[in-house]
Amino acid sequence: MHVNSEPTTQEAPAQPARPAPKEAQGGATVAGRGFGAGDAEKAAALRRMKFVALALLVAMAVIFVIAFALQEEYPWLQYVRAAAEGGMVGALADWFAVTALFKYPMGIKIPHTAIIPRRKDQIGASLGEFVETNFLSEQVVQDKLASVNIARRAGQWLATPHGADRVAKEGAALIRGTFKVLNDDDVQAVIEGMVRKHLLTPPWGPPVGRMAERIFHDGHHHKLVDLLVDRAADWVDDNHETVSRLVSDRSPTWVPQFLDGLVGDKVYVEMLKFVRAVQADPNHQVRQSIDKYLNDLAQDLQHDPAMIARAEDIKAQVLGDPEVRELASRTWGTVKNALLGAVDDPDSELTIKFKAAVRDFGSRLVNDPELAGKVNAWIGDAAGYLVRTYRSDIAGVITDTVARWDAEETSQKIELQVGKDLQFIRINGTVVGSLAGLAIFTVAHLIFG
Repeated sequence: MHVNSEPTTQEAPAQPARPAPKEAQGGATVAGRGFGAGDAEKAAALRRMKFVALALLVAMAVIFVIAFALQEEYPWLQYVRAAAEGGMVGALADWFAVTALFKYPMGIKIPHTAIIPRRKDQIGASLGEFVETNFLSEQVVQDKLASVNIARRAGQWLATPHGADRVAKEGAALIRGTFKVLNDDDVQAVIEGMVRKHLLTPPWGPPVGRMAERIFHDGHHHKLVDLLVDRAADWVDDNHETVSRLVSDRSPTWVPQFLDGLVGDKVYVEMLKFVRAVQADPNHQVRQSIDKYLNDLAQDLQHDPAMIARAEDIKAQVLGDPEVRELASRTWGTVKNALLGAVDDPDSELTIKFKAAVRDFGSRLVNDPELAGKVNAWIGDAAGYLVRTYRSDIAGVITDTVARWDAEETSQKIELQVGKDLQFIRINGTVVGSLAGLAIFTVAHLIFG
């Protein structure tokens, strides 16, 4: 027998009566598509149990015939005949009951037989409803998760080197798989769109002006001004000849050379004094002028339409279409190569830090009851939401799957799984029937003599 892997819309009652399968005759077929080596073992065990049950029935029949034939000559055989008769009745009744679950007994369409093939869909619906009601209850799932304490168990596993390595390995596989699925052009288009939306479309002037206003108001630019003044002082101090030559080059040709030297020296000395004064005095007029200029610039960037337009022109020149595309391509390529290189190298800084973070998180789950409680509560809420929202869909998988199965093959499959245990019913029926028949005959004989 086999299990059909394709849906079928035929109902069992509409199918023509089929001869009883080989299982009813002591055999079983398991060569179908839905059966494997384990099913072959179950089929062999089912055949053995059917043989035992049938052997007991035959034994009872033989004993009954012999006892019935000799009971006149040997009156005590009446008790044996009564026991054998009760055993046959019990065996036949239980054979009928067990067989009626899976097929028509001897192919005869007796009412209320072949229950599983005829009522396959109803059984699937009932099974789905049973699972939904008793197993997919939000309270049942949450209580079970609370008793398991998933956070602590997960923390104990994550805190071990093996657990952290496994998480890192699966994470690396996930990243590689994600990059393999993603199309570079699509990702670059997304990055380019985000850059245009969040970086290029909004005007730069007002936000830059607000940020500059805060910087200038708090005096954070003074260190930069100090650096520029120091570099200017160093340059003047080291370039006496350059200053003198510049003065000489720009003086009229009729001025004597020695006078050019005197003027150049004077200009150099005054320039050096000026720079040193600016360098030494934090409240120098030049510094105040710089502060005023920068504060005015910050205000103009926020409120002056002309300055805002100039900022937009600068933005357009710096970040045109080619530049944006190159930025998106370079950003994605850098991120992709960096991540792939890091996840492929077990000794990379990213992998080492990730494993350390996983172990640390696992230790916190074990040692921090408050954190573990929050994680357990989150897991319970998430599971409750999933069960509450999708319980019918989950249970529907059972109903829909059973509905797609072929009726006869479903019956054979179920019989293969539970048939061995059901054969004990036949055996017990034979034994119980024998004892009942013997007891009934004995009581009747004692009463009526």
